[in-house]
Amino acid sequence: MEIVGKVICCLPRKTGKSASGEWQKKDYVLETEGQYPKKICFMVWGDKIDQFAIVEGELLSVSIDLESKEYNGRWYTDVKAWRISRDLGAQGGVNSVHQADELDGPFGSLDGDTIPF
Repeated sequence: MEIVGKVICCLPRKTGKSASGEWQKKDYVLETEGQYPKKICFMVWGDKIDQFAIVEGELLSVSIDLESKEYNGRWYTDVKAWRISRDLGAQGGVNSVHQADELDGPFGSLDGDTIPF
């Protein structure tokens, strides 16, 4: 999945140790444009933090993977970036969350018992 937008916030780098060694991650907030802009927090892990060198105010296309995990009866979702593109000319600007173009309003198509969040 790809998201396209402007980086509005770069959060501090976090580091730690796990059973498989040391790790580092950094979170960023991207805002899409359009009638219903969305703010999406995504993370970058390890060496890709320095490789991507994301700065606040940049227009980006971010390829992401979504993954949810259960811990103590609660579910947590990660939005992990695996590719960054700064060449947005061919994509027609910064205005979309790809694969969500079928949405009709701020909560999508509401049909019967669909909850908007």
